[in-house]
Amino acid sequence: MFPASFEYHRATSVKDALGLLHKFGADAKLLSGGHSLIPMMKLRLAQPAHLIDIAAIPGLAEIREDGGKVRIGAGSTHAQVESSEVVRKRIALLAACAAEIGDVQVRNRGTIGGSLAHADPAADYPAAVLALEAEIKVEGASGARTIKADEFFLDLLTTAAAPGEILTQVSFAPLGARTGSAYIKHRQPASGFALVGVAAVVTLDAKGNFERVRVGVTGLGAKAFRAKGVESALTGKAPSEVAHAASRVADGIDALADIHASADFRAELARVYTRRALEQAIARAKG
Repeated sequence: MFPASFEYHRATSVKDALGLLHKFGADAKLLSGGHSLIPMMKLRLAQPAHLIDIAAIPGLAEIREDGGKVRIGAGSTHAQVESSEVVRKRIALLAACAAEIGDVQVRNRGTIGGSLAHADPAADYPAAVLALEAEIKVEGASGARTIKADEFFLDLLTTAAAPGEILTQVSFAPLGARTGSAYIKHRQPASGFALVGVAAVVTLDAKGNFERVRVGVTGLGAKAFRAKGVESALTGKAPSEVAHAASRVADGIDALADIHASADFRAELARVYTRRALEQAIARAKG
């Protein structure tokens, strides 16, 4: 199916893109990788009168370590995130997560900024950025601001970025000593999206107990979330408590149900994959 007619605009800078957004308002959509927007346009679920292409903005696909953080430009493709040496070395969880997205074609075109801004409840990145406690930078007419990942995902396809703002960068603190991480998911065979995906980051103390635990979950509910019940149940405890704590991951969550999985099945997947992700992260933390 063909999309409705639209005008195409190629932004040369973030300032230029913001100007176009201000000019066209609700009639405009940003285009980066296009793997979410273009299918919606073909199905006429989205019919923007103006497309503002931000893919060629200089610097928007830069990945660097600066000021003690790994900073990833929103235009970085999944393949760039997966293959980046600094990402692999400093925040290996994100590289592992990027490697699980879609297929080769999707990874070579889709972008981290587009994925996070779209906030699909089954997307992979949200689980990882939550577990890694990332900071998400957005820019608008009144300037730039930073949103903590834990405050970014509000609801189904809804984020804390305001209308007229552009997601430009995601920043991560490198993982430290005695810290391990893992991302695993149950893949929907046709799309590659996560029926459930779990990202875990654990830091062990000198005795081998949990010093810090962060767990991000995607696919289970209407938005990705931190499993804070699991985190609090494990902090200060021994790894032998993992199975019991993981059983709490779906508590209080209105699990999604569709043709691919029932709510009960998704909840059980979340419990199993939370345990497995934590076990993998523990093994890596031990070196």
